[in-house]
Amino acid sequence: MSGFHHVELWVADSASTVDEIIEDAPAHGWRPLYQERYPHAGGEDHYAGWIENSAGFKAEVIAPTSRA
Repeated sequence: MSGFHHVELWVADSASTVDEIIEDAPAHGWRPLYQERYPHAGGEDHYAGWIENSAGFKAEVIAPTSRA
């Protein structure tokens, strides 16, 4: 997939849904990425988890955020 880096998947409800998806990912053939920076690998105001499958396809699972 030349030129295609990853897909973003936005959850509808909360950060806990992101946590559940990332926790379940290995049972479905995906491995978590950037765990040392989870859940803020994209920045302090960005709650997301990154996963990758055996083909190297990456997905970013993103929670809605509120900015104060």
